[in-house]
Amino acid sequence: MTSTYRTPATPEPHAVGPAPRLIATDLDGTLLRDDKTVSDRTIAALVAAEEAGVEVFFVTGRPARWMSVVAEHVAGHATAICANGAGVYDLRRNVLLAAYPLAEADALTVVGTLRAAVPGTAFAVERTHGFHYEPGYSAPWAEPDSMVAPVEELLVADPAQPLLKLLAKHPSADPDEFLATARAAAGEHAEFTRSSPSALLEISGVGVSKATTLARCCAERGITAAEVVAIGDMPNDLEMLGWAGTSYAVANAHPDVLAATTLRTAANEDDGVARVIESVLAARA
Repeated sequence: MTSTYRTPATPEPHAVGPAPRLIATDLDGTLLRDDKTVSDRTIAALVAAEEAGVEVFFVTGRPARWMSVVAEHVAGHATAICANGAGVYDLRRNVLLAAYPLAEADALTVVGTLRAAVPGTAFAVERTHGFHYEPGYSAPWAEPDSMVAPVEELLVADPAQPLLKLLAKHPSADPDEFLATARAAAGEHAEFTRSSPSALLEISGVGVSKATTLARCCAERGITAAEVVAIGDMPNDLEMLGWAGTSYAVANAHPDVLAATTLRTAANEDDGVARVIESVLAARA
């Protein structure tokens, strides 16, 4: 999303509570600038957090293969939560640490239901190390080894790789209405969310979200929700923002995210994540 907000270069106010031990941030539209780069100020803030002993987790809808833009900034832990919580990766070793897949049977049910509810919907599948799509699915970012076939074939191909996401795209539907329709029609079979400005739904297994996987990773480290600061901009961040003890919306966030959070930071173009990290570290000092 394009930023529309500017703030003076002062730290963001930080909510009173337990000293934060982990900062969970979305990437696109949040930490990354619109050109998908990481600003110098943000890089410096990430380094400072590492030196202060505050972990920073990248929690994104992106697949692991699209994490090169931030892989060198994951600090000591090198862990990232990808595909809206369906995969946990060690980015330095390019190793899948945990997967919470969508069952193929549920995916097939979702496909049939959405085709009936919203004619013209096309589908793609995201597995742990590959992306495949239907002929009617526009995929300018597809890779040479991507399979192009009806989704029914894609869902039975390469079963050794867990199915992290089913993607549903419509050429003309209103994005928010498309999401609401999908949830009403097939919400008992999968989790539906969106992070794109277009009518593109990201579909995960029941109970899988950024929040559920972040909670698991925090529990493994003995970190409570009250000790987590989360930052996001789109509907796929809502569960994470609701779970964390402290949550911020960047100024360019979706209206639903702005409505669900009480704290604000600057837009992604204005180093909003860096400002939050700086305020956390200042409060700890």
